[in-house]
Amino acid sequence: MSGAAGAAGTERLALVTGAGTRVGRAIALDLAARGWRVAVHYHGSGPGADETVAAIVAMGGRAQAFRADLSSPDGPAGLIEAVHASCGPITALVSSAASMVCTPVGATTAATFDAIIALNLRAPFLLAQAAVPRFTDAGAIVLIADHMGTEPWPGYVVHGVSKAGVEALARHLAAALAPRIRVNAVAPGLVLAPDGMPPGAVARFVEDTPLGRSGAPADVADAVAYLLEAAFVTGEVLHVDGGRRVRP
Repeated sequence: MSGAAGAAGTERLALVTGAGTRVGRAIALDLAARGWRVAVHYHGSGPGADETVAAIVAMGGRAQAFRADLSSPDGPAGLIEAVHASCGPITALVSSAASMVCTPVGATTAATFDAIIALNLRAPFLLAQAAVPRFTDAGAIVLIADHMGTEPWPGYVVHGVSKAGVEALARHLAAALAPRIRVNAVAPGLVLAPDGMPPGAVARFVEDTPLGRSGAPADVADAVAYLLEAAFVTGEVLHVDGGRRVRP
């Protein structure tokens, strides 16, 4: 499934994973509005990816959709090769695709644990590894972490562990890939409530956030855009969480 506006050109190319829905879509649309050509990755959200591509084309941008199962060991490398073959060298990789599954202690299987780690942590590493030889000379990677990487939520143990790993991965990749490729992460707080989160729980979370409100996907997109342009920043985790890390 794909759509494009014009042939591949010289514009900077960003591959955004999970760009058919939620925060990934917001990032893809924001980058397109800033003049980036966008490779829109999706797995199960084909109609959403089509909508993302159509919205980018409607604003005069250029985009193409690519399907890949990033939880498969071969999925990340296959996606990178498909994007490179169709669009040319990659300027930026934004790894946003992830699952957020409730995993209470005592009720989580090994298969569930492995599936979450495969998509949330292994896939960003394999994507980065495959992308390195396909980058332009000055590439950038932004990984999407989560405030749960540092703030425990008892019902989402494995998700939190995977996102803590994403923060560590950003630092390790930054050291390994410098000076050619910069690597950073964005750790959002509550910008979109998890599916099934009761309204009362959302309200309590907001009340406990120093800025006294939830965020929006655009806040994350702004942070990603900053890190892609910040030529002297690498190995950082930018927390976009309304100040939760400094609350009393």
